[in-house]
Amino acid sequence: MTSGLIDAPPTSSSPPRRRWLRRLAVGAGATVLLVTAAGVGVVLKLTGNVRHIDVTGELGATRPPKVAMTSVNVLIVGSDQRDGKNARYGHRIEGERTDTIMLAHLSSRRDDAVVVSFPRDSVVRLPACRPREGHSGQQPHLGMINESFNNGGIACIWKTVESLTGIHIDHFVKVDFSGFKSMVDAIGGVEVCLSRRVDDDKAMLHLPAGRHTLNGERALGYVRARYSFGDGSDIGRIQRQQRFIASMVKKVMSGDTLTDPARLIGFLDAGTRAVTTDPDFTLGVMKDLAESLQGLNAGRIRFITTPWHYSTTQPGRVEWERPQADRLFRIVARDGSLDGVRGGQTRVPRSEVAVELRNGTYRRGIATEVAAALEQRGYHVTEVGDTARKPYRKSVILYGTNGEARVPTLARDVRTATPRAVPGARTARLVLVVGDDWRGLKPLDPADSEALKGFDATHDTCAAT
Repeated sequence: MTSGLIDAPPTSSSPPRRRWLRRLAVGAGATVLLVTAAGVGVVLKLTGNVRHIDVTGELGATRPPKVAMTSVNVLIVGSDQRDGKNARYGHRIEGERTDTIMLAHLSSRRDDAVVVSFPRDSVVRLPACRPREGHSGQQPHLGMINESFNNGGIACIWKTVESLTGIHIDHFVKVDFSGFKSMVDAIGGVEVCLSRRVDDDKAMLHLPAGRHTLNGERALGYVRARYSFGDGSDIGRIQRQQRFIASMVKKVMSGDTLTDPARLIGFLDAGTRAVTTDPDFTLGVMKDLAESLQGLNAGRIRFITTPWHYSTTQPGRVEWERPQADRLFRIVARDGSLDGVRGGQTRVPRSEVAVELRNGTYRRGIATEVAAALEQRGYHVTEVGDTARKPYRKSVILYGTNGEARVPTLARDVRTATPRAVPGARTARLVLVVGDDWRGLKPLDPADSEALKGFDATHDTCAAT
């Protein structure tokens, strides 16, 4: 016997179309729930990735006031901590160092942004910082700016930058080595262009000249390498980092990344894993900030290095150029326009450069002619004579440790002369040796009034080639 309930026909019947609509609605609802659950899962995952450090109690009571209330200033520090995943990069050292110190300023209208770089070799007045979490602390003294990060961690470098610039910092972002590599890999690499072959064992970078799309490993070597590029200075490295970041931002903001959900989520996952921030810089705040910047394109992001000159008292170090640096900081603090403001290296005035002329050719009187031309431009020529041997095929500028700061001034005025350091020499006087390749001085730029030599990293890094 079967149950009457099973045998009984239904009391009502829905038309086929209505049953199909119900199934579609149930299916759509399930899909929405799955997508929503996946979205919530992604958000929770990204939120859990970010590490936070609270430093507000370490910044002191005399912080700069917030002038432009709706602008945002974010301190960006690259962490050179060589333990764990980072142990392979160089010798193991205690604590953290930093290759990168930058301040990103986002305008109140979110229509432009500027990234100010601080040379890590800058000799500045460092504030007192208390010991905390493995850091020894710091007494007030004159030292290199990156000492603050090693002595007192992110709290100390935050306090240092605020005290030096008068700019109120809202948030910080610390990025480590392995995290940086993951971010580059997540977007499929970043394009750079090399004017010559690079072989750098310390940076583990070996590349021929030309155009390259660097993966994370090679990208890290590229932005960290120092002695295998250019003049081997920290300034050269800063310019390279600015170019790379500009190229990276351009790719992140391109359709290749933004319209590819997998790539975008991969980048966000890698980015959130790579950073440590203050507790107030939550994923929600980052999201709101990103949405407010939707109208900003990569071309409206400007990179500028704090105006500087070589130190005349500490060879190999740099000092900030006043009042140019102060003017830059005031404009950023007030959210003003940086049109016409340039950063980078400044030159010692010609009137403060003493030059000794030496004729390294068989052309009689040429050293006297060059001396007269230099004096007309404001140089102080101390002596004119001949070299002990002849001929010199190439013109050179010889300098000692105390003359290094004056070299860029003279080098910019002459057509052919290669600077060459003289080991052990400490004189501030430069020696210009006129060689067979001498082709005179460069034309004097009418607008040249010891202007700033700047750098704009917003262009395509490979456009020149």
